[in-house]
Amino acid sequence: MRQPQIIDRSKDQDFMREALALAAQGALLGEVPVGAVVVQNGEIIGRGYNCPISASDPSAHAEMVAIRDAARALDNYRLPGSTLYVTLEPCSMCAGLIVHSRVARVVYGALEPKAGIVQSQGQFFSQGFLNHRVLFEGGVLGEECGAMLSEFFRMRRAAKDADKNQGGV
Repeated sequence: MRQPQIIDRSKDQDFMREALALAAQGALLGEVPVGAVVVQNGEIIGRGYNCPISASDPSAHAEMVAIRDAARALDNYRLPGSTLYVTLEPCSMCAGLIVHSRVARVVYGALEPKAGIVQSQGQFFSQGFLNHRVLFEGGVLGEECGAMLSEFFRMRRAAKDADKNQGGV
């Protein structure tokens, strides 16, 4: 009989704060503020923030960047026993990578009602065809994560409106 997995949630908020700090770095570059860290054995082994615009890479979501960083750090394309902390519910592209890289657990902050595939638009990690099971938990510092995104888009809209009022495009 399989033993139940014991999950240590004591540092979830601390690691999510690290992801929020990375999201803020991305926002300074004009990127949608999403940040992520990969943790294994209580240590951060991968970091990333959304950078598809600055990297000219549509796959450069925070999760992708952090998982790639962790894989390089371990010199292994698989990350067993790791936890991914991300400020926004993952999309389908990122969820696929999470499964393929064998991340054990995903902790996210804000729901992504349009494209989130963990809970909002589907339950990807619960699909029977997957060859790896991922534990997940949402809402960790969800208000802070959501507020950062809301403020970013509010500022972006205000800048666009100001540009329009100045006669710009």
